Amino acid sequence: MNGNQKINYHLECEKEIKRNEGRIPKLLLHSCCAPCSSSVLEFLSNYFDITLFYYNPNITPAEEYYKRVAELHRLVSEAPYPHPVAITEGRYDSREFFAIAKGLEDLPEGGQRCFKCYRLRLEESARAAAEGGYEYFTTTLSVSPYKNAQKLNAIGMALAQQYGVKYLCSDFKKKNGYRRSIELSAQYGLYRQNYCGCIFSQIQREKLANQPET
Repeated sequence: MNGNQKINYHLECEKEIKRNEGRIPKLLLHSCCAPCSSSVLEFLSNYFDITLFYYNPNITPAEEYYKRVAELHRLVSEAPYPHPVAITEGRYDSREFFAIAKGLEDLPEGGQRCFKCYRLRLEESARAAAEGGYEYFTTTLSVSPYKNAQKLNAIGMALAQQYGVKYLCSDFKKKNGYRRSIELSAQYGLYRQNYCGCIFSQIQREKLANQPET
């Protein structure tokens, strides 16, 4: 394969699901918010015993963090799933995020600061999956068109080797996954935030919103 050729990670996900046909493995699914989780859960709950792992120290202020986790609990309580979906919350300490973002505060969204944030959240998910005896771990982050699925999967697969838990490769925005998340958000009246969660992305979005039209 050409080194510049992008891998179709949604296809890889479907292949892995087919390998497990006839059984329901345990999956720890890192969740960034309810809207992103909605279409991912609708898809994956057909094939996995899922525990959502809400670990997002990047989110500030604290009120925003708790608002998002409350919406996640509401979604899971109201939506029908073929197999039960549980939720577990990781610790919330925004200092963990600010430590890895130090020196990268002024970078645009989608760059190295974001990649470090991906790793922060995915590594804690891999650790929790290993400790909890899960067969797989993955994240809802790839459903967003603002997130780099190639980078997410590369990080996830490296952590799978480190922690001895399979990483479920994915690009959940594919096959209308992102569009479906918008539809489900409307159906359940979910709060949809206008920034990823960190203060730096919020500032960037506000600057763009305030720019005069040309």
